[in-house]
Formats: sequence, structure tokens, C-alpha cells
Amino acid sequence: MLREGGEDAAVRADLAAVLMAGGRLRGAIGQWLRAAELASAQPAVMLTLARHLYFAGELQAARGCLARISWEEVGAPATLAEAGRMRWLLGEFGEALTLIGRSVRQGIEAPDAHYLYAMLLQFHGRVGQAEEVLLRCLRTWRRFGDAAVALVHLRPQTAADHVDRIRGLVKGLPAMPDHPVDRLALANFESALFKIHDDLGDYDQAWSHLERSNALMHRHAPYDRSGESAVVDALIGAGSGIPISAEVPDESSVGPRPVFIVGLPRSGTTLLDRMLSRHPQIASAGEINDFRRQMRWVTDVPADGVAGMLAVLERLPGTDFRLLGERYRQQTRWRAPEARYLIDKMPINFRMVPFIRRALPDAVIVHIHREPMDVCYSNLKAMLGPASAYSYDMDSLAHYHGLYRRCVGPWSGRDPGAVIDVRYEDLVRDPEPLLRNILARCGLAFVPECLQPERNEAPVATPSSSQVREPVHARSIGEWRRYAQHLGPLQRALGS
Repeated sequence: MLREGGEDAAVRADLAAVLMAGGRLRGAIGQWLRAAELASAQPAVMLTLARHLYFAGELQAARGCLARISWEEVGAPATLAEAGRMRWLLGEFGEALTLIGRSVRQGIEAPDAHYLYAMLLQFHGRVGQAEEVLLRCLRTWRRFGDAAVALVHLRPQTAADHVDRIRGLVKGLPAMPDHPVDRLALANFESALFKIHDDLGDYDQAWSHLERSNALMHRHAPYDRSGESAVVDALIGAGSGIPISAEVPDESSVGPRPVFIVGLPRSGTTLLDRMLSRHPQIASAGEINDFRRQMRWVTDVPADGVAGMLAVLERLPGTDFRLLGERYRQQTRWRAPEARYLIDKMPINFRMVPFIRRALPDAVIVHIHREPMDVCYSNLKAMLGPASAYSYDMDSLAHYHGLYRRCVGPWSGRDPGAVIDVRYEDLVRDPEPLLRNILARCGLAFVPECLQPERNEAPVATPSSSQVREPVHARSIGEWRRYAQHLGPLQRALGS
């Protein structure tokens, strides 16, 4: 069609879809980029192209598509909501809040849009407004369990004011739902009831709700034990074949120097990020997938779960790591145009450390870790969604923790001193020496503001966003002991 009919944006986009389905990532990206050049600046067209380019790792081009639209002139609520969702994915939370807010005010009837609006309000510290939106969600969409979880995590529950409301919503669902939507809704409601009773100190009642929530989630999103093991085997194999970079960092590299904060989810990555980004020379990108996306680009492998990652790792040792590093810088430098350092705090990058070291030899890498029972319990109690299937079953949690230790072991022994090691317990009890050490590695002077993360005014987009607006505290150390009588299987599994 292109040969016979000439240049056409829609045909280019269709060709991109065919190439992607055939496993040709770079070819697809080339067609989407050309389609973006040819397409008219219609909101729906630009949004579609922006979405494809974003998930393919072309964030600069995705932003370019969005920038071509004068959003002040767009009145369709659904289009505004989708544009806000794209800005949220890009980490542009201020722009996302503006767009989603307009969509809600213009009457969009979609629970996801209202929920995202509430989350963006929370990210900006506007907790009271977020609460109003979430309560409205629950009144309008009685099976929208995400809103219940978000509602009870806005602040500590000091009175049982939401219990009756959420219990009433539970009564509207089957006790053992077969439909996935009902199952996920009930799991969320049970998780919310756990949070309320845990805050109130009613631990027996809290545990019963957590057990039900996690059993439902474990059924809804089973943990792929063999798949995760295969990926870690491949990671270790590929990493062992990569020579430790002896290259002198390229001083001519454009953009900020990367700082990677890695570790298990719920290990303190957000707190450390909020502390360091109080420094005037350090900006935070939050949790971004850019390094893994650029790994897919250099290996020409589309995202495809476990199979896709195994294909990436099979091809990775023979790729151009300098190009991988350059691609990463190109797609992230816009996030911190004025800062000397940019934090990438995607926890799962603990799997990527050998490859980061090779592709970005000037990167500062900080590994934060907690006592195993504390970090595993923190994952067990957090409703992290279907993507975190490991977190809803004690045996799965212990297995995932074991895979984490397998990943960390080789690079900590093979490349000692390359990664700064931080214990969460030390960070919350005596943070200044640790922060001084990290900043010295960056060539930066310590500033006292880093000890006051609660004064960090930047939006924060993680499940712990309300906690990190408090002064540093050590309350979560040993928190699992409240449920020690129930967590014996986890202790034994971790010990083994």
C-alpha cells in the first residue's frame, strides 16, 4: 500500500503493528516515528501514536506527539482523560492533574479517570480533596475496590469511620467470586478492611481480612515460580558473561549523571529518593522503566513477559553497551534539564546492575535493603495489584526473596565497592553518615535539607506516598512481629 499509494500515516501505523506482532521492535518504532511526522495533529491520532511510542521506549517522541495538541481547546472528557493518563505515565504529574481535573469537571463517567484524579491529588499532597473524590467513586461505582484501598491509605485510620461503608460493599459481592472483576473487587475491599483494623490495633480481625484478600489475589494472579526462576537464571548467566566496565566515563555525555536506587519493593527506596532529591543538584525521575525499555531496543525484542525477557538476555551479551547507555540518556535527560544528577528508583533494577555498570560506567548505584521478615511482611500486606503476583502468598514471597538474593550475590562479590550498600534500619536511625557517603560518591557536598524529606514538595507516586510526607521514623522496624503467630510459615521459608 505504501509503494502504490505513497506516504500515509495510517498505513505506517498499521505496518508498525504488523512488524511488532512479528517481533521486530525497531522496525515498528521506525514506522511509528514516521507516522508521527506525517499525521495531522488530531488529538485521537496523536494520543494513539504517543501511547505506542511510550511503551516502545521512545519517550521523547511520545512527548512530541502530545505537545502538538492545544489541549486548552479540547473539550471531550474522554480525550482529556486519556491525555492526562499519558502525562501520568510519563511522570508529568502536574500536567496530568490539570487534564484529568478538566475531564472530571466536564462530567466524565469512568471510574478509572476519577481514581487517577484522586491519586494525582494525593501525589501533590492534597489529601482532603483526594478523599472526597474516592468517596464519590465508591458511592457511584460500588465494585471499584481500588478506590477503597486508596481511601484508607490516605492517612492512618484513627476511627472506624469507613468500616461500615466498606462492609456494605462487601455484602454486595459473592463470598467466593468466580468472575475476575468481582474477585479483584473483593480482594481490594478485604485489603482495605485489613488496613483499617491494623491501624486500630485489632490485629486478629486485621489478619483475617488480609488472609482473605491475599487468597483471592493469589487465585486471581498466580505466581509464575518457574518463569521467575528462569529469568533469574538467565540474568545471572548473561551478567557473568559481561566484563566489568573499565571504560573511563564519557565526560562529554549530555544530560545529568544517573543515580540508580535499587532493592526489593517496600525496602525504603522512596524514602532514600526523597532524601537525596532534596539536594539542589539532584532531581528524581521516580520509578521509570527506561533502562529495560532500551535493553529491548538494543536487542530488538518487543515486550512479551517472561519469554520476551529471556530473548533479551539471550541477545544482550553481543550488543553495543555504549549505545544502550546513550539511548538511556537520550530518553531520560528531559526529566532533569537543570540538575547534575537524576535518580532512577525503579526497585527491580537490582536485576540490571551488571548491565547498568557496563552501559553507564559513570552511574552511581545504591542498593537499599531491609531485614527479610520486615520487607516480606511489608509486601504481603500491601495491595500492589496483579503485576506483583509474588506478594500474595508466603511461599511465593520467600521464593521471590531468594531470587533477589541470588541476583545480588554475584554482583556484590564480583564488583565490590561499585554499589553503595544501605541498610534501611541505619537510614531511619542515623541517616546523615549514609547520605554523606552517597553524596560524596557523587562529588556533592552534604546539605542539611536532605534530612527533611517531609519537606520535599515534589509529587510522589508510590504506595508509600503518604508515609514519606512524615518526618523520618523507625516505626516500621519489626512491624511484622504484631503477626508473628501467623507468619511462622514465612519465617521458615525464608530460613530455608
